Amino acid sequence: MQQIVKKFKITGDKKISLKDFDTNDAEGYEKEDASGVLEDLIAETAELQNKLYAANKQSLLIIFQAMDAAGKDSAIKHTMSGINPQGCQVYSFKQPSAEDYEHDFLWRHYKALPERGRIGIHNRSHYENVLVTRVHPGFILKENLPDIKSEKDIDDKFWEQRFKSIRHFEKHLSDNGTVIIKFFLHLSKKEQKERFLKRIEDTSKNWKFSAADIEERKRWDDYQKAYEEAINATSTPESPWYIIPADRKWFARIAISNIVVETLKNLKIEYPELSTEDANKLTESKRMLEEE
Repeated sequence: MQQIVKKFKITGDKKISLKDFDTNDAEGYEKEDASGVLEDLIAETAELQNKLYAANKQSLLIIFQAMDAAGKDSAIKHTMSGINPQGCQVYSFKQPSAEDYEHDFLWRHYKALPERGRIGIHNRSHYENVLVTRVHPGFILKENLPDIKSEKDIDDKFWEQRFKSIRHFEKHLSDNGTVIIKFFLHLSKKEQKERFLKRIEDTSKNWKFSAADIEERKRWDDYQKAYEEAINATSTPESPWYIIPADRKWFARIAISNIVVETLKNLKIEYPELSTEDANKLTESKRMLEEE
């Protein structure tokens, strides 16, 4: 399954265009085999998570970004279903609060980082600050930045500095033991339309739909450009992006699980070995229990 990692991984060695990535790709997998493949990957993820938790030296931060209806929530639900809740935390970021706006744009995200030994999942993330704000620059004015008086001040230099801040932030995390995986669930406009219609027609899914979703859909091309520029500006070997085909949810889940498994494997984590003293204490404890 290494081909999935290689095919969808973006490390910044060359510029990419989202138009070159097929949103309907399934990499040769068949839907009828998907549940079995995913089940095996989930079991492998659970075992690797146990080792990560026991070793307590590194953490894993998994970031999900996508257009509305791309399947972030269901991807998290299915791919992480075997993880021990004690070793995992999920944050879903909404609009910043008044308190958030009193700090720099990374502040609330830094507070949500996983501790050593744990897996942190960010459903949307600090990238909203170069995605939604790129399409709606008026949100930047709420940050009350000293050199930004109007939208005219939010120029290319501003965005370059913001990308630089993100790269430095992620490099700092990487240098201190946090491994970062960033998933962009790449959905087609046609498939988004079909999923919106299903949300409207199915009363059990009405709550997922908002009229605002249609307004954002009108800015589809602007969002695609913003995602493309963000991915190109922030992909590094230490903090890669993965562009995941999202038109077929079942394959997106396989791809995500595979990448998580391969990332954890590459850490070469093992359960901690006891010292000679602790091993002797363990033997003595066993003897005492058996003699009760």
